[in-house]
Amino acid sequence: MNAIDRWHGISIVYCDNHVLVAVKPPNLPSQADDSGDRDMFTEMKAYIKEKYCKPGEVYLGLLHRLDRPVGGLMAFARTSKAASRLSEQLRAHDMRRGYLCVAQGESRAQARLENILEYDDGSKKQAALRYERLGYENGLSLLRVALETGRKHQIRRQLQMAGLPLWGDARYGGGRPGQQIALWGATLELTHPTTKERLRFTCPPPDSYPWNLFTNRSPETD
Repeated sequence: MNAIDRWHGISIVYCDNHVLVAVKPPNLPSQADDSGDRDMFTEMKAYIKEKYCKPGEVYLGLLHRLDRPVGGLMAFARTSKAASRLSEQLRAHDMRRGYLCVAQGESRAQARLENILEYDDGSKKQAALRYERLGYENGLSLLRVALETGRKHQIRRQLQMAGLPLWGDARYGGGRPGQQIALWGATLELTHPTTKERLRFTCPPPDSYPWNLFTNRSPETD
């Protein structure tokens, strides 16, 4: 990943008149919440306003989210037309997001997981993902994950249900204070809303424990 700009600790990897792609740091909310903490969406609006000297309110479309403790690539739309077209890509599963994670336990070499996830409001949703193991060290498996559906906490919950809770996940994996969840938005692929060019972005996870146990941390598929 080569950042083209930086804003208050956030790496900007792509920006034109229609699309913005940046790396959300861990523990930064994707959008404003009850905590009142700074958030990714507001920071990116401030970046656009200052970078391009925009008067008044800045338009920015929030297309998708990452859980607060999770870091990685996020895409935003800079016009309402771009937001509509990119949102349709999400619905059609044409905007592809790939993840790296470190799970507790020894996983299979590859697998497809399909579960029904139940939520607090009583709803039930089908969830499916595929993973492949990139390495196994010290009782931990490095996995590359591709989603077939987009559900809240999907990777965290499905892997926990498979007996592979994520390292550092305080909610689903028994993470302890001081541990940082090992889940990272590593790849993002989309079709540009106006040029129709296929764009692919990659961002490796941090070089810290437990990621640094593994020599192969490439987001790319072999």
